[in-house]
Amino acid sequence: MARLVHLSDLHFGAHDPRLVEAVAQKIDELEPALVVVSGDFTQRARTEQFREACKFLERLRDSGHEVLAVPGNHDVPLYDVLRRFLSPLTRYRRFIDESLCPFIELPGIAVLGINTARSLTFKDGRISEEQVEFIRETFARTPQESVRILVTHHPLFALRVGEQLERAIGRQELALDAIEHSGVDMVLAGHAHHASSQDAGELVTRAGGVLVVQAGTATSTRVREQEQSFNTIDIAHEEDVTITVNASNGESFEPSDARRYHWQDGRWKLAAAPEPAH
Repeated sequence: MARLVHLSDLHFGAHDPRLVEAVAQKIDELEPALVVVSGDFTQRARTEQFREACKFLERLRDSGHEVLAVPGNHDVPLYDVLRRFLSPLTRYRRFIDESLCPFIELPGIAVLGINTARSLTFKDGRISEEQVEFIRETFARTPQESVRILVTHHPLFALRVGEQLERAIGRQELALDAIEHSGVDMVLAGHAHHASSQDAGELVTRAGGVLVVQAGTATSTRVREQEQSFNTIDIAHEEDVTITVNASNGESFEPSDARRYHWQDGRWKLAAAPEPAH
């Protein structure tokens, strides 16, 4: 049906220029229908860092790639206190996207981004009641057979990375209710700098019916347990999805792990290992 590329945590200002070039080249090879970037475009939300991020996005768009993006907590100024609380995402809106909750429909696929970055928290994310209602209303307008994908920067579920536990998004119960009510099939996020995919029922007992996909950092020099990477998401149809992790070898990105999931008995189950996407 379609191929998506899922990037996250680019962290311009603390990035490796070689990897930026390698990511762009690999995306051209993969020819996705959509490139999703789940936040943290910059390291410290400075103008020059946003300019570099903007240049990268312009290159993707000039190559014919459609892009959907959401901000991360690093895209909110940390040390500029006045800007942090009075106009936290002005630079993001100027250089990346005016919309903080973008929505794109492709044939058979609906993708909605939600901003989870907040001025009052330095790291953690949060979802509001208004955003929960927006999720419900937006997906209610999409065809029932569409694959529905929700994108946030912060994970909706608590995740273990090495010996550390990344906390779930604030107001998680509201978010889980929204994705269940809206029939969301897949949630994409970043923040943890660690690539993974699994059925939500493996993370929260009451959850299920959604595939949880985390992207590692694509270009940051700060890694956790893994090298830099990004995901390819191949959607054959609403019941068959393959997630491929494209890992860096220092100069290029090559598929290192591919997991095929099949919808069965109300949850996503691992199917026979597919051939990695090239």
